[in-house]
Amino acid sequence: MKTSNSITYTYLFILAFIIFGSCRNDDSITPGEESGTDEEIIDPETYPDWSEDTHSNNVTPDYGIVFPQNTVQRIDIKISTDNWSAMQSDLAANLSSSGGGPGGGPGGGMPSGSDFDPIWVPCTFTFDNTEWYQVGVRFKGNSSLSSAYKSGNNKLSFKLDFDEFEDDYPALKNQRFYGFKQLNLNNNYDDSSLLREKVVADLFRQFGLASAQTSFCVLYVDKGNGPEYYGVYTIVEEVDDTVLDSQFTDGSGNLYKPDGDAASFASGTYNNDEMEKKTNEDAADYTDVKALYTTINSSARTTDFEAWKGELESIFNVNGFMKWLAANTIIQNWDTYGRMTHNYYLYNNPADGLLTWIPWDNNEALQFGKQGGALPLSMNEVGNNWPLISYLADVPEYKEVYNNYLEQFINEVFIPSEMTEVYNGYYTLLKEYAYAERQSYSYLNNEADFDNSIEELKSHVQSRFDAVTEYLQQ
Repeated sequence: MKTSNSITYTYLFILAFIIFGSCRNDDSITPGEESGTDEEIIDPETYPDWSEDTHSNNVTPDYGIVFPQNTVQRIDIKISTDNWSAMQSDLAANLSSSGGGPGGGPGGGMPSGSDFDPIWVPCTFTFDNTEWYQVGVRFKGNSSLSSAYKSGNNKLSFKLDFDEFEDDYPALKNQRFYGFKQLNLNNNYDDSSLLREKVVADLFRQFGLASAQTSFCVLYVDKGNGPEYYGVYTIVEEVDDTVLDSQFTDGSGNLYKPDGDAASFASGTYNNDEMEKKTNEDAADYTDVKALYTTINSSARTTDFEAWKGELESIFNVNGFMKWLAANTIIQNWDTYGRMTHNYYLYNNPADGLLTWIPWDNNEALQFGKQGGALPLSMNEVGNNWPLISYLADVPEYKEVYNNYLEQFINEVFIPSEMTEVYNGYYTLLKEYAYAERQSYSYLNNEADFDNSIEELKSHVQSRFDAVTEYLQQ
């Protein structure tokens, strides 16, 4: 009997263990217990607006909410007085010389552009009566930033990073804004129409080119004394955040943002430091972009053309580049390759192994422009200091591809009657907010500036249609 009782007790113990274990083996998590990930449990009292759909990184980016096409949304940013002062001190230290500040001054002076990374500070970000917490915010821009600072224009561009301060606030790890980690709030620098950044990005995508999504917003900034109206901004998607995943089949490739002499790809200019990697940084592997530089400048171009051409096409998406070049030249965008050594990305697309052109920063487009103006349609004036244009345009086959894309763009995308409707629609959408912009927080001198700029855009599209038609008939 003693042995029997012992066996019975053993069975009862095993049965109890199984029952208890099955009760614990469910998906519930007790307070303070982790869910098997390294994310903290969100305290609803500390972060009352947090929700899975709005704040977590477990959702697909919601383009419908962040980038609506016929709505002007309101964004509020609240920055502590101390942090705002730190941001201003950072600008003064990096953009001033001899004590010069906003508006310049005796002995002041300014560099032509800014070559520094402004500091990040935390802010409260509010959208549609919902808060995001300890969001990173900083100023952004190069020559546009220093120029605005010098002139005393307070309408500066901002970059947002929703988990920039996750190390300081672990509970906010991987915070997102409807699935987006970073966004740009562009100030529509030197653009009285307020439309160029958005319209051009849309045109590129409509033409089948990769390009960031955009939408309009009005920005209010609270620096300690309540919200101040900063005017109409363009929300621009970050290329290395979501563009790669949404517009390519695979976002794991190398992404570069060239800036500086090396961005021209001219002979003797290559420099890894000027081929800024935006993905796969730790690998520090630049062999793909270095191969493009080596090939485009190879002597084989003149000694063994077919070998050179084959090697180039195995590295570089030539067709995509010629397509961008055609569209970019028609709309007259001077502030990029061919005139300036910046404002584009190169992405090594894993789908075909080719470096693919991605345009960026379009606020100076849709006008003849500065720095010698936009490129000529013929490309005859482009020198060898821009080899991706001049060497390719010298190839009859590539020049024919370029000419075909010129014709396609004006017949299918940049159509005067349709663009006039687009401009009229945006004029109606933005007029109220444009008129409300304040002195020192605007690139408009008066309401007429906005009205006249829209009319200039309408004239521009017709004149470019006519110019391309005439060129193709030659």
